[in-house]
Amino acid sequence: MKIFALVDCNNFYASCERVFDPGLKGRAIVVLSNNDGCIVARSNEAKALGIPMGVPLFEQKAIIKKHDVAVFSSNYQLYGDMSQRVMNSIRLHVPDMEVYSIDEAFLRLDHLQPRNLYEYCKLIRRKILQWTGIPVSIGIGPTKVLAKVANHIAKKQNGIFDIRNRQEQDKILQTLDAGKLWGIAGRWSERLSRMNIKKASELRDADPTIIRKHLSVVGERILRELKGQPCIDLESIQPRKSIMSSKSFGNLLTKKEPLEEALANYAARACEKLRKQKSRAQAVYVFVQTNGFRKTDRQYNNAFTRTLSIPTSDTRVIIDAAKFCLNKIYRHGYRYKKTGIMLLDLIPASLEQKQLFNNVNHLSSDRMMDIVDLINNDHGPDTLFFGAQGVVREWKMRCGSRSPRYTTQWNELLTVG
Repeated sequence: MKIFALVDCNNFYASCERVFDPGLKGRAIVVLSNNDGCIVARSNEAKALGIPMGVPLFEQKAIIKKHDVAVFSSNYQLYGDMSQRVMNSIRLHVPDMEVYSIDEAFLRLDHLQPRNLYEYCKLIRRKILQWTGIPVSIGIGPTKVLAKVANHIAKKQNGIFDIRNRQEQDKILQTLDAGKLWGIAGRWSERLSRMNIKKASELRDADPTIIRKHLSVVGERILRELKGQPCIDLESIQPRKSIMSSKSFGNLLTKKEPLEEALANYAARACEKLRKQKSRAQAVYVFVQTNGFRKTDRQYNNAFTRTLSIPTSDTRVIIDAAKFCLNKIYRHGYRYKKTGIMLLDLIPASLEQKQLFNNVNHLSSDRMMDIVDLINNDHGPDTLFFGAQGVVREWKMRCGSRSPRYTTQWNELLTVG
């Protein structure tokens, strides 16, 4: 019998901020989206104040001031590094795992029997907190869907919940709205409601054939998982078929030079991801956008794709291709809000297509890129960067309330005293 667990970090972004500032304990925290626009994460205290998710910051100014809510710009370097530490801590206890998101991981526990799995999960939870400072909740179930349900209960109780008992499942699924199930949302929830299926137990007990007809095979899998029949196993990480890097600017840009600079930075980030999954790109797609919400501005959106004659993961080649694309689509007289790059038609780096007229040899380029990645991994992002990425970077996102990047920047280490 398969046994799954879902480990979920509690209010992950807010917890990361608290690790390095214990003074935030018990204080409401909100974390903002890129350019400090909307609220994208909240601590339990902020939720209790009624601060909604996804709303613009300015709409909540009054309640934030009244209750002295701590406001942070998103600090993705810190969150990404803390996530890696949490996942490494889990992997030391349960090697059979799937990193599902930045703050969630599914585990297979059946290989650990005859251990007492509930007690073992308590140990994992305690060790993660001790080693990283991040509190987590763990749900245990016979399927991934039920483990997700158990995790929902665990967050409201003592941090761990086991839903393998059938009577326990009945009691919980009878009160749980079907729309809150993992994989059921939006239109599917409305469709189930029209079929008079409102609770999770009603979906579990429905006819699989009818559910498949209305919600496809994915809906039937969820139904069977609710019955305790595992249909979704752990998934290994597959190389992506395309890689995108894009962000909005902190200020609207009109000149081409800062656009090129921003694009070079996004190209460098995309190439790091490309090399990390050991792939090469065969084409580069670049786009530019103005701000569609500014009705008084002239609007312009365009994109261009350049095919590469030789697949590459060399940042220098990708930056040149990106600049070529930008030259094709840039138009003077517009106020640009965003640009981005997508690397397309990715192939494994080990796959080498011989060329009739070109002698393809990636050895020198690969060695140089390996050195750049190694130094940036060891000493922090952008320790080594290309001239085209610029120094001043006036286009950078607004992040006026960002906490220090305690774990990835030497000059932002926590100081005591």
